[in-house]
Amino acid sequence: QLNFSLRHPGLVMGVFYLLAAVSGYAVTHLGREFLPPFNEGTITANLLAAPGTSLSESNRIGTLAEKAILEIPEVAHVSRRTGRAELDEHAEGVHYSEIDVAFKPGGRPQPVVFAEVRERISRFPGMVANVGQPISHRLDHLLSGVNAQVAVKLFGDDLDTLRGKAEEIRVAMSRVPGVVDLSVEKQVLVPQLRIELHREAAKKYGVQVGEIARILEAALYGAKVTEVLDNERRYDVVVKLPDEYREDETIIGNILLDTPGGAKIPLRTIADVVLGEGPNQVLRENARRRIVVQCNVAGRDLGGAIADIQRAVNSDVSLPQGYFVTYGGQFEAQQQATRIIGLLSLVSLVLMYLILYNHFRVHRVVFCILMNVPLALIGAVAVVWFTTKTFSIASLMGFITLTGISLRNGIMMINHYIHLMKHEGEDFSKEMIVRGSLERLVPVLMTTTCAVLGLIPLAISAGQPGREILQPMAVVMLSGLITSTILDIMYTPAFFWRWCGPVAGRLVTPVEDESFEDE
Repeated sequence: QLNFSLRHPGLVMGVFYLLAAVSGYAVTHLGREFLPPFNEGTITANLLAAPGTSLSESNRIGTLAEKAILEIPEVAHVSRRTGRAELDEHAEGVHYSEIDVAFKPGGRPQPVVFAEVRERISRFPGMVANVGQPISHRLDHLLSGVNAQVAVKLFGDDLDTLRGKAEEIRVAMSRVPGVVDLSVEKQVLVPQLRIELHREAAKKYGVQVGEIARILEAALYGAKVTEVLDNERRYDVVVKLPDEYREDETIIGNILLDTPGGAKIPLRTIADVVLGEGPNQVLRENARRRIVVQCNVAGRDLGGAIADIQRAVNSDVSLPQGYFVTYGGQFEAQQQATRIIGLLSLVSLVLMYLILYNHFRVHRVVFCILMNVPLALIGAVAVVWFTTKTFSIASLMGFITLTGISLRNGIMMINHYIHLMKHEGEDFSKEMIVRGSLERLVPVLMTTTCAVLGLIPLAISAGQPGREILQPMAVVMLSGLITSTILDIMYTPAFFWRWCGPVAGRLVTPVEDESFEDE
């Protein structure tokens, strides 16, 4: 192989550059995702009914959903929470149920079981289902504020327009392959009792509008007036109207208010008490009203699904002036992480070039060593292309780690060439390159073999809980090490023989000696 490489250096380098170009092209066509799919051993299934659904009805539907999930052979047991307390970090109404599903060892693959759970709980009409895993849901919530991989956030001012356009976005997203658990944030009209104060009428009676608001707040929502001590415990005493009075607009309109003159007037004389409808919630982000269309992605990469979603929304949904859409979730985190890692990688390459040039003082040698990076890329991209076809942050971190190991092999080989010419009297010749390559073959193979043996247990642990990030890193490093080592044995001698002959004299002359002679 060495003799062939030295006889045909142009052909060897041409094949290498072609493979590197093909790998670079393949990278642009790989799928993108933030983190690999986790295998936590449990599922979190969220069921969301219409706001205003009673606790008893939510409990009935939740019980039916539990029974449907328990019919799946792989399910060991389930547990459920319906609603969350107001002071909880993720407070939810009683229309929200969260079912935790634990599995038995073995059974069908995880995606198949996920699909069956999703199919069973989607049978309930009027319910919105979202199937994921506990840690994954928490990560999604931290990234975008919703328990889903993709959050399409629509911003605007008018709530009716927001709801209408959000439904159009949902319809457009429903046609994208791979989109599951698609839903619009629950913002519906619910009965509301509105009290509209008339400032002119209040001024006529000498009543302060702010004082009226405080009185109504105490009557309708309650006001703390004192505390009761029971040994070491304290209980707040709150006064408010009975529930049956707070729901009747006529009774509320007859509430008597004191005036500065000592007279009492009913509330209806200075305010209109009407029963109407209003949104159950108004959510804001960055001081703008917004509504979210959320979904998960199954059976394809996240980056490709997001690209199709963006094309579908841009082509099918026309937004009024002042309304705009943002895309959040794991996709946004993946883009941000890729930008940061890309910037740091460029800085690292510049620093590596400066360090290598400071040592060798020859640009051609530095270029030869740095070309080991594409050598590693060839194998890493090939194994991803023929397996998952998806490039995650874990794969990217594996490639960065692989870069350092592959560069070390090139440095070891070229350093030995220089050592032979500088200290053992060898001339720049094919025989010297063959000797140097063979003498460095064993150290290179030993270091590579040790790294490969350490990576094999991780590389073959696909699907095991706790190794979702380590396994893609190990696969990329393992494949890249093998291909870069094999190609490096052929490419580095060919490059050194083809391009470094004119600078061989500079390589064997120390920089210190040159500066001394100049002086």
